[in-house]
Amino acid sequence: MAKHDNTLLHLTDLPAALGLLTRLPIPVNAEMATARGASGAWAWPLVGIVVGAMSGLIALALMTLGLPLPLAAIFALAAQVMTTGALHEDGLADTVDGLWGGYTPARRLEIMKDSHIGTYGVIAVSLSLFLRGVALMAVLAAPFSIASLMVVGLLSRVPMVILMAAMPNARGTGLSQSVGRPTRKTAICGTVAALVLAILIVGTVVLPMIIWISVTTIGLTAIAKAKIKGQTGDILGASQQLAEIAALCVLASLAA
Repeated sequence: MAKHDNTLLHLTDLPAALGLLTRLPIPVNAEMATARGASGAWAWPLVGIVVGAMSGLIALALMTLGLPLPLAAIFALAAQVMTTGALHEDGLADTVDGLWGGYTPARRLEIMKDSHIGTYGVIAVSLSLFLRGVALMAVLAAPFSIASLMVVGLLSRVPMVILMAAMPNARGTGLSQSVGRPTRKTAICGTVAALVLAILIVGTVVLPMIIWISVTTIGLTAIAKAKIKGQTGDILGASQQLAEIAALCVLASLAA
């Protein structure tokens, strides 16, 4: 097998994406996943369908058993965090700590690499959990909540692929660097697949979600470019969190 497999689509990309972005016990062909690298990034958004569906089913099951909506929303959020291993929350915390805790690009990257979490990171993750939890209550009270959560998970992971393809790695090391950089074709494929699936699942309600996800992604991109001149795995995780908050807030507003 060639050292690098640049085929646009491959059947192993989805299990590899699930293995990378979740803690689910998914059998992964490690050799093929390594050879594919960033070429499999088109499948990252599809992981969100699984995460969203699982959390939605858990919430609805708990409400069917008589658990109040607020508690069901908290358990749904906890299920998401456990499924992903808090991967994206960790990225958000490190991103905020680094971008606002350092005065030079080198120092910001150093802080982001530190496993300790600072005040900025604690506040960012706390706000993320609070906003998502409150929005989840409104989404779970509306019809077709599982479908909505599947689309939120799907669309919120698109910015990771786009940023990774559009921006250079700021550090030159780490998970983001080791995976490589997706080609433009890979990013377009992942984005188009996510958008088509989202529209098929919930229809045109995705349009305001796309707009606000784009706003958060553009804002994060501008800040990352100004402060560290690129992206890292933490920046990618932060982009997912911001996109998820934006999407859930849109759905909560429509459900009000």
